[in-house]
Amino acid sequence: MSHSTAPGEATADGAGPTGMAPAPHIAPAAPAGSPTADGTPPDAPPDDGRDNRRRRDRKAAAARARASAPPGGVTWRHRLRRDRALVLMTLPALLLVLVFAYVPLLGNVIAFKEFDPYIGESFSESFELSPWVGFEQFQRMWGDPYFWSAVENTLVIFVIQLLFFFPVPILLALLINSIISPRVRAWTQGVLYLPHFFSWVLVITVFQQIFGGAGIIAQTMREHGGGGFDLMTDPGFFKFLVTFQMIWKDAGWGIIVFLAALAAVNHELYEAAAMDGANRWRRMWHVTLPALRPVIAMLLVLRVGDALTVGFEQILLQRTAVGTGASEVLDTYVWNVGLENGDFGYAAAVGIVKGIFGLCLVLIANKTAHLLGEQGVYRK
Repeated sequence: MSHSTAPGEATADGAGPTGMAPAPHIAPAAPAGSPTADGTPPDAPPDDGRDNRRRRDRKAAAARARASAPPGGVTWRHRLRRDRALVLMTLPALLLVLVFAYVPLLGNVIAFKEFDPYIGESFSESFELSPWVGFEQFQRMWGDPYFWSAVENTLVIFVIQLLFFFPVPILLALLINSIISPRVRAWTQGVLYLPHFFSWVLVITVFQQIFGGAGIIAQTMREHGGGGFDLMTDPGFFKFLVTFQMIWKDAGWGIIVFLAALAAVNHELYEAAAMDGANRWRRMWHVTLPALRPVIAMLLVLRVGDALTVGFEQILLQRTAVGTGASEVLDTYVWNVGLENGDFGYAAAVGIVKGIFGLCLVLIANKTAHLLGEQGVYRK
């Protein structure tokens, strides 16, 4: 006897009523704004998986780096193997520095000899036959009044250049940075960069045509009944003259480093300072100058270390116009004593003293920068 089901009653196997298909199961609707099964919001754009792949790639690269590191840490051999491409790129520059900067240091031994290049048939034979004199060249230096006159002129020119030349690139960088128009800024930079590519012969010729005895200013004064005018042969003005020539030639080139430092300043700092009521001068004092302070400290240390080098070619071209008493510096003194008079041992001794003095100035200036809270040329 078969069991019959009432109309609309479900069978034991879960089927629908007799003669009808089972009703589909409908999941209850999720509340509005709830995340989907994969954890993403319902209104979020579809993710193409790129972010996930990037995260996986970064994790895999970090895992490979940890696996490739030696157990005892990263050694210099590991760094050399890792950065071999960069090392090969810098090898030509290192070879040039080695050949032209460090190998000639071996010749400083002639400062302890009475070197005569004509005593033998070759340089090596002359070097071997030249007698040793010990520290006699250095003792002679301390009693040489011409040496101390050259030191005095060098230090005076350095102080004048430090006071008048060093701040000019900073001021020009601040001025260019304040120009809004990119076209005007690029044109101004090009005009300021251009004199750097002129030779000192051309620069001195330009100054001669303007400030010389037959220059534009002197001719204009004579036409209006004035007297003579010649700054190019004035010994008292010579130290300021070489400083103004350096400002005109190299001040524009010196702003490159400061402009790069200014480009790294976060503009949100200027906006925050403006919202706090700071005017342009306050923003420059509290935002711009603190950003330039590390660069200024580093360049100042380098400039102090280069105090005894104040422009050999520039001064050599003008020393006959004003006399050696006003224009003789250490570089021209070494040239005059060593190459013109042939006293190579004494000239080498002067060069050694100049190098040691410059090294001491770098160390002192860098230590001072550390005391003032700056990094300087190198860290502590």
